[in-house]
Amino acid sequence: MDQSDLAAENLMLRQQLESLLREARNNEDKMRRFEQLEHRLIGARSMAGLLRLLLSEYRQSFGVDCVTLALLDRDQETSAMLEAERSRDDEAERAQLDGLTLLHSLAPIAPLFPDLARPTLGPFVETLHRPLFGTPSPALASVALLPLSRHGELIGSLHFGSTDPSRYDSKAGTQLLERLAAIVSVCLDNALNHERLKLAGLSDMLTGVHNRRYFEHRCQIEVSQARRYQHDLACLFLDLDHFKSVNDRFGHGAGDVVLQGVAHIIQGQLRVGDTVARFGGEEFVVLLPQAPAQHAREIAERIRLSIAASPLLALPQGEALPVSVSIGLAMLPKGHLSGDSRLLAQELVDQADQALYRAKAGGRNQVCLAA
Repeated sequence: MDQSDLAAENLMLRQQLESLLREARNNEDKMRRFEQLEHRLIGARSMAGLLRLLLSEYRQSFGVDCVTLALLDRDQETSAMLEAERSRDDEAERAQLDGLTLLHSLAPIAPLFPDLARPTLGPFVETLHRPLFGTPSPALASVALLPLSRHGELIGSLHFGSTDPSRYDSKAGTQLLERLAAIVSVCLDNALNHERLKLAGLSDMLTGVHNRRYFEHRCQIEVSQARRYQHDLACLFLDLDHFKSVNDRFGHGAGDVVLQGVAHIIQGQLRVGDTVARFGGEEFVVLLPQAPAQHAREIAERIRLSIAASPLLALPQGEALPVSVSIGLAMLPKGHLSGDSRLLAQELVDQADQALYRAKAGGRNQVCLAA
């Protein structure tokens, strides 16, 4: 072998070595980023935070063109959790959940995963994959579909799409994606359980509506939003009329049935985004964001009339008890409001309570507006 052949062979070997080193460094960097993401997934403090990590930050960290997620939500539990957590003004956070689909059944995704242990990689197929990805721009060329399962049952799927046809080759190894799917499945299960516990601590166990602790927190948020965007905020304070006599005559079991029925009727008259909570005993409070005084009064009257028109079956013999409520209505003053939101929220509730007192003193079963 002459000098020129030896030099050429050395150059080729050096290039191969440099290529292997680059690949090793890339793999090391990928593993480092994956481990960082793994730690963040495990440490996510809420369902919404976990979903944002998957749908937004994973895409940015790993240069994926499109990431979507489908989750089974048969009882609409996840959608209720996300709605309870969502802040009305946070458009950026809502945008980070784009790509999430909540399914009432597994029918749309189950046929894609005959093997729950292995992701599916390959070219983008219009008829199969368009429902999962929508219409991304630019068009996708290859996809990776990760089944998410717990205790041997499919709970959803995570989907990655790339404009590079070779990014997700069907012959490529899937060990890292399998690990990711397993971690995401566990984290989703943990997040659901955590949210259930959190909601239990913010809910009234008897009626199922929010409790006073949740209401006081939500009221401060709504006051802040109303101040920032200069929109109306109404507060209703409701109290069942002569409720003590129900407990005294028929027992606390009948009283519990009445409270449950009243809570259900109130919820049925509210809009999406309104808040109802049991304040204590037979008292309920309602927040009506972006409701002018006249509209808020109409809602209050609908609640009052619906309760009065719906005697509640509270006795063992099936006998119905007539029930009525008195309601105080207060509006957050419009215009520039100085001071602490917590104090303004307390003042709003106090004014509604004072209006309720006037409704009671004026004969009950009526709506009174605060001065």
